[in-house]
Amino acid sequence: MTQRPGRRLGAWCAGLLLAGVSVVAGCRAADTDGITPVPQLLAFLPWLLAPAGFALLCALLARWWTGLVWAVAVLGLLAWYLEPYGRTGEPGGAQLAAFRVLTSNVEFGRGTPALAAILRERRPDVVFVEECESGCRGLLDREFSGVYPHRRSVDADGSHGSVILSRFPLTPAAGVRATMGMPGAVADVRGHAVRLQLAHPMPPLADQVGLWRRELGRLRAFAAAGGDTPTVLAGDFNASQDHAAFRHILDTGLTDAARLAGHDRTPSWPARTAGVIGAQIDHVLVTADFTASGARFLRVSGSDHRALVVDLTLHERS
Repeated sequence: MTQRPGRRLGAWCAGLLLAGVSVVAGCRAADTDGITPVPQLLAFLPWLLAPAGFALLCALLARWWTGLVWAVAVLGLLAWYLEPYGRTGEPGGAQLAAFRVLTSNVEFGRGTPALAAILRERRPDVVFVEECESGCRGLLDREFSGVYPHRRSVDADGSHGSVILSRFPLTPAAGVRATMGMPGAVADVRGHAVRLQLAHPMPPLADQVGLWRRELGRLRAFAAAGGDTPTVLAGDFNASQDHAAFRHILDTGLTDAARLAGHDRTPSWPARTAGVIGAQIDHVLVTADFTASGARFLRVSGSDHRALVVDLTLHERS
């Protein structure tokens, strides 16, 4: 019996959608980021439920039972990966120090005035600022040099400049080599050494996925070399928990502070659509010495990223 044209079209639509979504979901299951366009699509993995659900409907209307089973399997796999990645646990030791951390990509400095207002309101103790060019550094110097007397920066224009501001004394550290500035330091947080490292690897554009992967790999190497020193690794990672290269950083023992504070899937980019659709690519990662609370993703006018502010508590190792 000849299949009706409408059913044939529905089956074709379902097949094409499921083929595309299956490639992305398969890479997630295989713990690889694949090649373009897979890394770009992985950032939006939760929203692939929509085309997979539409494919299920198309298969149902077309009475394509193989496609129906396929769609249910893909939807189940995607739902499985909505769960936050990695393990968490509460430190057993006594509380040693509490402080507030903020990270913000100000998009070529354009979001600096809005960031200044957020700093006055939220009063973080340590601030990581990505894409902080000369105008950004000048404004922060003029208005906050007394509040944040300690700083480490990579002084460059465009997206290459970055700065760490701190109320706590900082000892210079080498930072991580990258195309865009990633300064580092060791902070004296009320008598306790805490490694600070700003993250800003290149984004996974079509022609630089390899570079993106290598720079995330250098951040992983930094995290793995920490020994027993408490560490805060924060910034714009240009990667989400659905990217294998980012998960490998977490596998060194770091945990996403936003997850600890109940915001494991809150989007931070792009800011204009983050309330509807987006990806969480801005992170504050911490070692098991910390607990986290009060995480907030804040709109920064002029920037395409939301800022992330979170309260951290350092605990004694048990």
